[in-house]
Amino acid sequence: MNTEALNAYLRIHLSLKRSLDNKTMMNCRVCKIIRVLQKIIEKFILWAKSSNWAKDFWNQSYFEVVMKSRRLRIIWKTQNTLEAWNEYLKHNDHKNKIIWQMKCAHFRSQMHELSKALKSIWCFAKWARIESQLFKKLSQFSSLKRSNFDHMITTFEKKIEILREKFFLSSSQANVNDIAKSFISLTVSFNSCITEDEVKQAIRWVKADKASDASDISNRVLQVNFAELTSVLTSLFNTCITHKYYLKQFKKTQTIVLCKSKKSDYIDSKTYQLIALLDIMSKALKSIMIKRLSDIIETHCMLSNAQMRAKCKWFIISTLDLLIDQVHTVWDCKIKYVAFMLSLDVVEAFN
Repeated sequence: MNTEALNAYLRIHLSLKRSLDNKTMMNCRVCKIIRVLQKIIEKFILWAKSSNWAKDFWNQSYFEVVMKSRRLRIIWKTQNTLEAWNEYLKHNDHKNKIIWQMKCAHFRSQMHELSKALKSIWCFAKWARIESQLFKKLSQFSSLKRSNFDHMITTFEKKIEILREKFFLSSSQANVNDIAKSFISLTVSFNSCITEDEVKQAIRWVKADKASDASDISNRVLQVNFAELTSVLTSLFNTCITHKYYLKQFKKTQTIVLCKSKKSDYIDSKTYQLIALLDIMSKALKSIMIKRLSDIIETHCMLSNAQMRAKCKWFIISTLDLLIDQVHTVWDCKIKYVAFMLSLDVVEAFN
């Protein structure tokens, strides 16, 4: 990959010299960065390695048709309007029709060549007798049940209703009036300016091939040594901290239902789980802020010794060691005590 050409393209199309004075300009800046990155993916990065044996019928005209279909798909996923969806479907049908015509012409030419060769005519006859009559199986969502005694649900709308009931429960607001209000009179001074080294480290921290959100921008693209992009993201993150504003694009998530692995069947809705795909730039900003907050908490001892979560280099073994030490402390007292342990699921209580 030519890094110099990519940086030159960014320098031309991402010349953002205007300062960000309000929230609207900040959101527009993010949208522009996403559009430029999508153009870079389309222009410089291959979707798959080329093969000498695949798609012999392919040429430049059909490549342009496919690229236009991809652009319309990105526009639909970005705008999420009915007009963009209809335009994408219309051009996608046109693309499929052209590719089908070329495949048919190429298939007929190959069959004509095979019929002339004596050695390959028997393989052709075997394929025509067995595999040519088989239809390609389409992937389908499994039928679902609400419970073991319920009937099987086969319609798509009913399946969506079952999954909605499973994952999006109507939770009631937790009553926290009985919790005493506490206030820590501690002033902490730290440098709020984010550096380019922090941005580079946060981008490298995320796995390269993690699933992307609706923008279809993989972290592998950001991990290329983009000098121009790093400076732009650093300026954007610092502006977010200065204005105390979290961008709209960073709040958008794409939720997908996945099957849990190693299950005997997938009739029960409990065998499915949700995965939320976040914006790749928001992951970098969150990683930086989490690292900073963790360092501040550790430096100023804001958490007790019994706190295990959100502490660096503290694991489940540390929790068990602390629990065992407390039990032995009770046992070693002169007055014999009995050690009781009360376990509370705080996450479920306040979720």
